[in-house]
This record gives sequence, C-alpha cells and structure tokens, in this order.
Amino acid sequence: MKSLLCGLAALACLVPVFQGPVAHAQPRTATSATPDDPFQWLEDIEAPRSMAWVEGQNARTAKRLESDPRYAAFHNEALAIFTAKDRIPNPRFRAGGIDNFWQDGAHVHGVWRHTSLASYRTMAPTWEILLDLDALSRAEGKNWIWKGADCLRPAQNLCLVRLSDGGSDAVEVREYDTATRRFVAGGFRFASGKQNLDWLDANTLVVDREWVPGEVTKSGYGYVVKIVPRAGAPREVFRGKPTDVGAQGIVLHGVGGRTDGLIIRRSVTFFENEFSLLRPKGLLRLALPPKAEFETYVDRQVVFALKEAWRGFGAGALIAYDLSDLDRDPATAKPALVFQPGPRQAVQQVESTRGRLVVDLLEDVKGAVDAYVFQGGHWISHRLPLPKDANLTLVAADDDGESLFVDAEGFLDPTALWLADAASGAAQPVKALPARFDASKDVVEQYWATSSDGTKIPYFVVRPKGARLDGSTPTLMYGYGGFEVAKPPVYLPEMGKIWLERGGAYVIANIRGGGEFGPAWHEAVLREKRQLAFDDFAAVAKDMTARGITSPRRLGIYGRSNGGVLTTVSMTQHPELWNAVVVESPLIDMLRYHKLSAGASWIGEYGDPDVPADRAFIARYSGYQNLKPGVKYPEAYITTNTRDDRVHPGHARKFAARLEAMGIPYLYYEQTFGGHANDADPELNARRWARHYVYLAQKLMD
Repeated sequence: MKSLLCGLAALACLVPVFQGPVAHAQPRTATSATPDDPFQWLEDIEAPRSMAWVEGQNARTAKRLESDPRYAAFHNEALAIFTAKDRIPNPRFRAGGIDNFWQDGAHVHGVWRHTSLASYRTMAPTWEILLDLDALSRAEGKNWIWKGADCLRPAQNLCLVRLSDGGSDAVEVREYDTATRRFVAGGFRFASGKQNLDWLDANTLVVDREWVPGEVTKSGYGYVVKIVPRAGAPREVFRGKPTDVGAQGIVLHGVGGRTDGLIIRRSVTFFENEFSLLRPKGLLRLALPPKAEFETYVDRQVVFALKEAWRGFGAGALIAYDLSDLDRDPATAKPALVFQPGPRQAVQQVESTRGRLVVDLLEDVKGAVDAYVFQGGHWISHRLPLPKDANLTLVAADDDGESLFVDAEGFLDPTALWLADAASGAAQPVKALPARFDASKDVVEQYWATSSDGTKIPYFVVRPKGARLDGSTPTLMYGYGGFEVAKPPVYLPEMGKIWLERGGAYVIANIRGGGEFGPAWHEAVLREKRQLAFDDFAAVAKDMTARGITSPRRLGIYGRSNGGVLTTVSMTQHPELWNAVVVESPLIDMLRYHKLSAGASWIGEYGDPDVPADRAFIARYSGYQNLKPGVKYPEAYITTNTRDDRVHPGHARKFAARLEAMGIPYLYYEQTFGGHANDADPELNARRWARHYVYLAQKLMD
C-alpha cells in the first residue's frame, strides 16, 4: 500500500500506518518561552492564553476576508461543489456489493451506506443506510468523523468502525454488525488513540496501540503488537523500541478471507523497516533491505516495493516472495521480480484482487494500470484499456472477485469512474462527474525549468487560452516536494470554478522530493540536500516569469503540510518572486519539528535537529528562524487546525506571532474542527476555500 501524505483540497489522504505531514496532540516538551523561541507558549494547544490568541487572530482575518464582496459567491460556489448530489459516490467492495460513505447538506457528519453492484451502476442507486453519523453524534454529544471500517471476511457483516472525535488522526474503534445495524454489545472496542487493527478470525484481532500510558515511540505511535481474543487476555507477539517510529501486524488474507500468515513490520525510521513472519516457532526475519515496503498479498505471493537497489534489483522494483518458501526458510527464499520501472516510470499504487496483482504507474507523469498473474514461477502482465494522457487512481479492488474501480481525470477533464476486470482485461466507464466549470477557454501545457544544479524540473500550467504572455495573468503555483508523493494532474472543481473561470492560472511544480520519477527523485533532496527542492520551486517561478506566463506581482504560492516548509522557505529565501503565500497546516519550525506531535517520525526526511551537523543544515533554511528584519516579505496567509494531531498547530501559530512581532503584514486563521485534512465538514471546507481564494484574489487580481 503506497504511503500517501496530505495534499491539495480533495487530495488530502491518510497513510495506512505512520503518517507524514501526514501521536499525541500535546507536545512532549515544555512550552514556556525561551530567548531563542519567545512564542513557544503557543505550542500549548488548548491553553486559555493560546486559544485567546487564536480567537483574536481569527476575528481579524475573518473581518478582512469574509467582508470582501467576493466571499459570499466563492463560498456558495464551493459549498455547491462539496455537497452536490451528483458527485460520484466513492465505492468500496463488500459483501458482494458496494459500500459508500456520503456527506451532503443534509448529512454533515455523513452516512455509511450499501447497495448492490448492479444498483450502483445505475444513475440513481438504491442505498441502505448502515450507520448515520449525524444521529450518532447527536446521541453521544460528539463530533464524529468517519475514518473507515475493516470488515471480517467472508461474511463481512462484522466490521471494525474507526471514528474520530473532531477529525484528529486518533480514532476510537468499535465492532459493528451491518446485519443488525448496531454496535455489537460486549464486542471489540478500543479507546481513542493512534492504532492499527485487523481480523485474524471472527474472534481474534491483531492490534498495535498504546497499551499502557506512555508506551509509545517518540513519534507517538505504539510499538507493541498483541493478538487480542474476544475472550481472554491479549498476548504480546512483538515489542519494538521507543526509539522506533512504530510497529504493526499485517495479516496475510488468503482466498475467502482465510488467514495465511501474520507479518510484523518494525519501522525503525519512516523509511527503514524490518519485516518478520510470525510462525509457531517464533518470528522469522525476512531477507529485505531496510528501505522496503509491504504492498499486498495475492495467490500466496507476498509483494514488496524496494526503495533502494538490492541484490540485482533496482530502486523502485516490485518483488514477491512465495509464502511457502518463506515458511521453509526465509534465509534461502528467493524473490521473483514483478516489475522494474524505467527511468521515466514510477509505481504509485499496488492493490490486489482475488487472484491478480494490480499496479498503478506514472509514465512521464501520465497514468497507466497493469494487471499481473503469477504463472509458472513468473509474473505475466497486461495493460488495462483505460484513458491515455490521464491521471489514474486505483479506488477499490475486490478481494473476493477480479473487479476493480479506477478514477481517470485531468486538469480540465472531470473525474470518470471505470470498472475493470483484472482477469479478462475488460474496462468500461460507469460514472462521470459533471463538469463543474467551463474548461473550454483553458489550455494545459507542460514545461521544464532548470534548477540550480542543472536538473530539469517539469511543471504543468493550466491557463486561459487567450492569456497574454506579458506577465499579467494571476497565477497560483502549488508544490509539495517530499515523502515520495507525486503530484500528477487532477481535476479540482473548486479551483476551476473560483479561480480559472475568473481568469486565473494554476500551476503544479513537480519538484524533487516527490515520487514522479520513483525513489531517486525523492532521495535527491533528503536531509542535507533539501535546499535543492527549494531551488527547484524557485526555478519554476523564474522560468514562468521568463516565458511571460506570469510575474512576481501576479504570482502566488500554496503549500500545506510538508508544503508548508516549502512555502515558508520560499517566502524567506525569495520574497521577490511572489506576491501571495498561502501556508496551510504547515511544518515551519524545523529546529523543533521533531518534538511536536508525530514529528520525530520524519527525521529520515529532514534530519535530526539534536545532531549538531544536522541542525546546522536545517538551520540554514528553516523559515521560522530565517525571518529577517528590514526585508519586504509578501503578506502571507497562514492557516491551520486546532485538532491537527499530525502536524502541530504550534508551527503556524509561532510563525504568525513572529511576523507580528517584527511588524511584517500577515493573516492567520485557525479552524477548531476537522484535523489535518481540514475537510471533514463540507460547510467549514467551503468557508476555508472561500477565504483562501478571497486572499488570493486580493493579492493577485486586484
């Protein structure tokens, strides 16, 4: 399963185990002010002094942005998009049919519902409500946010439902019976926390969590894995170290949901893992390099992705071990090559149906999907007939059949949902999102900028066809550049409606650190090489200016999460290149990030500020420490979420407070509900994007 971090708007996502900018919400160190950090008190999230500061900032920013005549129109347009009845219901295979979680104006918290596959394929499916989160929230006095469900196979009526109070990553888990539409009395239930759970059988789970107070890693994740029976005491099967990122039990589900095995994943760092197979005689360590990731299990083949070259396999390769060979002796088992990407290819997602392996690729930042079958000791593939020159995303795969759903989209092409058969190779569209904005007047172009070390950096431009190349086009430029997360073309309805239709342009810079061209593209800017990612971003801005696409007066940048590092460094290093800077849910104080929330887990990406040599190269770019008096910076709009237990809101708060102390203009807004994704409530999400685009219009269009 490909680890993903949160990106732009609807691209916000969750990773399966440990989250990058994607833990405990509270910092693990003192929050008093220090001479070097006088605003450290703002790290105390719920303290009255901190919240009073937030309320004052929110009031000032709301007055500025929400009183703008454009705000109401932007809000209404965004809300109509986020609550539209003709959105594509996101499908999940279960019990021979389709599950979906749905939110709209009448269901703010949302409903979990089910229908048959035949009904789902119609224009107006007939849905059965399984669980109403609005009713549950009212009954329990909570703000329940849906975080998914894991259901027991083959019957699939017993499910482990994950609920978050307010949108944080920490979840409460309860056993639910979809047949009776009730939580199981006396069933499995786990208090709120960062935890992973899966079924071993109808009466047994494998769980990693904080079993006793304080028994978590520095990153805030559990490092003890236990087998939990329905009756009786949990049994510990693995204990990592507090210095690890965490540990997880991975169940190998065979045909019909049969448990074929249990793999223990010890995450030593965010990118380095150890995998062991649990058998009656104990843990059997698997032969893999440190930088390897478990992907899936199909046809008794255990599939891994290699993030570094190893034993003749190149970085980015998919390999598979036969489970029978691992059972006999992991030391002598030999993996088979599934797929070795070329220099312009990158594996984005790996899933499996009942008997097929499915791989989603980027080829020159364009999508393709291949299906594989294991025959005669070899993997044989065929390409699925899906749209070309589109971004493709695996939405769902059927564990009990060969069907899978795939999204196809582009900057100007609304999302279409395809249903494919991994065995036969057939594929056909089943649903399509109506156009949310008039794309007939726009054009998509791809260019390449030259970075500081001579590397060519691709970027996409979406702009009006008739725009003059004289630097006058208001342009919003987005970047991420971290954790091997690619940013291919996607359909962003609210951006198109609010920004493109009003004459703006939109840019995605595919800078290094992402996954557009595999592990090497990511590795190129790790740790002490991070400056190259910032150089890439600046190079794209300069290239656009040279081409006349836009100019510093009309150019704004947006980044969230890890993108907050990018935008604040870009603001401090190149204030002359932009006139607007949107900094959302950000990391900023890179000398303390490892002490806040889940930050310690990202040391493999950025370096360790407690190591003097690392601290030196981090200090050279960290936006919080590099604000300089007397410099004319663009007025930044900084925004975060009180309930974000992934990237600590103290980052955004302290940056705003330092700007204020230095007399530098800025805007700050902190939503108090929704978590890191910040999109749990459609109404609040509409207000969020309306504020964003009012700010951008004021800075770039006025």
